[in-house]
Amino acid sequence: MFRLSLPGLGAALLLACSALSVQAQGVLDRIKSGGHLVLAHRESSIPFSYLDAQGRPVGYAMDLCLRLAEVIRKKTGARDMVIDYLPVKASDRLAVIEQGRADLECGSTTNNAERREKVAFTVPHFITGARMLVRANSQVTRLEELAGKNVVSTRGTTPLKVIDQLNRQHLVNLKIIEANDHQQALKQVAEGTAEAFVMDDVLLYGLIASSPSPADFKVVGRYLTTEPLAIMLPKGDTALKQLVDEEMKRLITSRDIYPLYERWFLRPIPPANVALSLPMSYLLRDFWKYPTDQVPF
Repeated sequence: MFRLSLPGLGAALLLACSALSVQAQGVLDRIKSGGHLVLAHRESSIPFSYLDAQGRPVGYAMDLCLRLAEVIRKKTGARDMVIDYLPVKASDRLAVIEQGRADLECGSTTNNAERREKVAFTVPHFITGARMLVRANSQVTRLEELAGKNVVSTRGTTPLKVIDQLNRQHLVNLKIIEANDHQQALKQVAEGTAEAFVMDDVLLYGLIASSPSPADFKVVGRYLTTEPLAIMLPKGDTALKQLVDEEMKRLITSRDIYPLYERWFLRPIPPANVALSLPMSYLLRDFWKYPTDQVPF
């Protein structure tokens, strides 16, 4: 039988305590000590977080994260704070935050109860719902009309989980395809290997606006979900969350967030310089009257 000597046991305990100390160190403390701030971003979640023609991460959520980064820089006194950018996919974004590989996820992630078991969220920056993208000549208007046909959604997303549940609970008989990202899903509809792409409607409008042939697609159907989208951050980092929540509430109540909304949802955006022309919904306006990180989902 293997036995650990007392000196060896002491060394092991010291290593374990050191590991726990590093793990327990909050983001703000790490930045104060000269660490980098890591922002996770998406590559095709237009207009929230995506790559422009030069391959740089841009978007509505990216702009918000940069505002939050500036508050973090000032709070920590890290005048020369370095920001690192880490690309993530829908399938790995939660793990990246949960494992501490990034400090903020700047994208289009839904704040829901299941995810709150693993990560934290700040005040929602958008409220949307899942609908269907189909080809312009499609006659489909309801999910039930796709019985026996291929329907695609992106791996690791809430809409994928919803259509899977609807399929099993109501025997809709959909043939569900999981795409690696939004662009792949759009391509499958364009090529006819899928009849519809189910995703948050704002992302669908963004994909259509940035596609080479926007007239080839349309968004149809009733809302299948209600999705409060929010920036994700590590669970348990109280100091970081308090700072981020305060700044998000300030941006909303001061209306400083409104020009950002107009820039990304009402004006032409890169790379194609096409406007989504998507006015703020009554759901978001009402929610922002009393901004909070608490959502009933």
